Amino acid sequence: MTEPLRTQARDANLVMRPPRYTHNSLHSLQATEYAQQQGKFMEYHHAAYRAYWDDRADLGDPSVLADIGASVGLDAADLRRSVESGEHAQRVIGQYQEALGYGIRGIPTFVFDNLLFTGAQPYEVFQRVMDKALENREAGAE
Repeated sequence: MTEPLRTQARDANLVMRPPRYTHNSLHSLQATEYAQQQGKFMEYHHAAYRAYWDDRADLGDPSVLADIGASVGLDAADLRRSVESGEHAQRVIGQYQEALGYGIRGIPTFVFDNLLFTGAQPYEVFQRVMDKALENREAGAE
């Protein structure tokens, strides 16, 4: 992990054990899209997060993604077929292109009115951004 994420995770008492290398996220994003369409987005998202950060799982591997899906009640074989066929690839790539068009360059990105910031941030950053957004709204209402 790079700074400031390492320090922020430590300060927030988050345990993050990143894998030894960065995986191509297209398969993982397709699996997430599959889970979304099956009504299991949050369950899958949380399970994938735990697998990545706690177990250092390879989220680029369709069999790993299928196992994560099965753990939250998704059809593992169908999820794997969907990922390997690229069924959701164009949708995911389109979402990525749309995000770039809005100026989003990292994950997570937060948008409040016309204020955009990226990355894990301490609570105080959110508070300052919300205060600024409310200030802008009040100024616009006058």
